[in-house]
Amino acid sequence: MSATVQTKLVRTDLTPKIGSELKADVDALVNGEFSAEIRALLEERGVVVFRELNLTDEQQIAFTKTLGPIVESDVFKISMDPKVNPVAEYTKGAFYWHIDGTMSDVPIFASIMSGRSLAPVGGQTEFSNTYAAWADLPEAEKGTLETLKAVHMFEVSQRYVNPEPSYQTLQAWQTFQPNTLPLVWTHRSGRKSLVLGSTASHVEGMDLREGWALLTRLRDYATQPQFVYRHEWTVGDMVIWDNTGTMHRAMPYALDSGRLMHRTTIQGDEPFA
Repeated sequence: MSATVQTKLVRTDLTPKIGSELKADVDALVNGEFSAEIRALLEERGVVVFRELNLTDEQQIAFTKTLGPIVESDVFKISMDPKVNPVAEYTKGAFYWHIDGTMSDVPIFASIMSGRSLAPVGGQTEFSNTYAAWADLPEAEKGTLETLKAVHMFEVSQRYVNPEPSYQTLQAWQTFQPNTLPLVWTHRSGRKSLVLGSTASHVEGMDLREGWALLTRLRDYATQPQFVYRHEWTVGDMVIWDNTGTMHRAMPYALDSGRLMHRTTIQGDEPFA
């Protein structure tokens, strides 16, 4: 682990390939004093952690706006209680590795999540660095993978949660049209990352079973311990992740535990293609 001290910003890398903890004055964060450094660190490390920062919703919204255009003007409450979260049934898909926005051509850039109430057991959040996973692949395999595209479907991710949907439920899922994305995302920066996750249905032009095997193998590869940071939540923690260069998932917890996270998101401006 290493530490670098700036004027009011202290950085500690949490693992060699993903995750850095920052300490900073709340006012400086909300005022955007370190926004450029934080955004650059996000792209470099995938995940940025502030422990027990205890921002209010208003402070979190203001801080989010210093990093880029905010997607919605209020926090989204991540809860499995339908009284708190009207789309709680869909939210159950968060237990499986995914990238937010694979049903869109331009995904969100990043998410900011604060822990408000925790489950007594479980509920950690894991992140996988898909930049680092790509970089460490054997060179002989990279050329083939760069030519491939995967078809992503919302209904595929929902079958993880509900494998026998009613016809009515399936029709609702199928209002989201399939989206064909490159398996390897070449970013504007020139860096490359893998595009995987629970929405990935099959590989275009490949035998169905062969494609499933490839997607599963790459997911297992990209979520090996050296590419993963697991965040153990404390109330008041704030975690930011680069959605364009990571996958994430919540670890299992009791759906009636009262676990509650407040999330804000930063608008993306880079298409997958």
